[in-house]
Amino acid sequence: MLSDGRKVAAPRFLRNAARRLRKLHKALSRKQKGSDNRRKAVVRVARAHARVTDARRDLHHKLATTLIRDNQAVHVEDLAVVGLASTRLAGSVQDAGWSAFVSMLEYKAARHGRGSRRVDRWFPSTRACSTCGLVGAKLPLDVRSWTCRCGAVHDRDVNAAINIPAAGRADRPTPVSRCQTRARPSNRPRNRNPPEARRSRPDRNPPRSRGGGRQSKNFRLQPVSVVAPGTLARR
Repeated sequence: MLSDGRKVAAPRFLRNAARRLRKLHKALSRKQKGSDNRRKAVVRVARAHARVTDARRDLHHKLATTLIRDNQAVHVEDLAVVGLASTRLAGSVQDAGWSAFVSMLEYKAARHGRGSRRVDRWFPSTRACSTCGLVGAKLPLDVRSWTCRCGAVHDRDVNAAINIPAAGRADRPTPVSRCQTRARPSNRPRNRNPPEARRSRPDRNPPRSRGGGRQSKNFRLQPVSVVAPGTLARR
């Protein structure tokens, strides 16, 4: 489900190929161990599983590339895939390959210079109203739509797709402007004991007096004290 309302249907490659895989596994179990026919059956089963994996990976690559090229940032929900795999949704979760798809989105976003962020799995994306922000009670999985107190009617998936990007933008760090970057102090170590007074070098040719002769060498220069880095003031 995308934030613009588009729904991407899961092709369910493993479920569609389950009948053929079952037949191949049965044929493999009937072969005698160590025989040539058993080795051939093992190759057939491996090829069938490879077709399912390649088809799923091809869909992930095409969908991830399209999302990264058409958007500046991608925000996804950090689902507990290991926990979902132990429920009755295990087949659908494993068939979708969510973890591999999210990893693919992240490295493609880094390659194309796009932003990617995972939203916390405990964020109530489906229960929070995208209109007023009110968080409702927990909903069972068979409830696909609900009505908020403000009167807004939400589809469960569409509401979550709207809340996840908003939560991702709220959690990102505040960008630093160029002016603030230039104003940062340098990493060079400062002189902790600056000289109290600095004397400038005397001119090689001091100014001549009115009488035509040179002034005496024991003239005194006015000292300069350091007030702040880069700022000088005369006493």
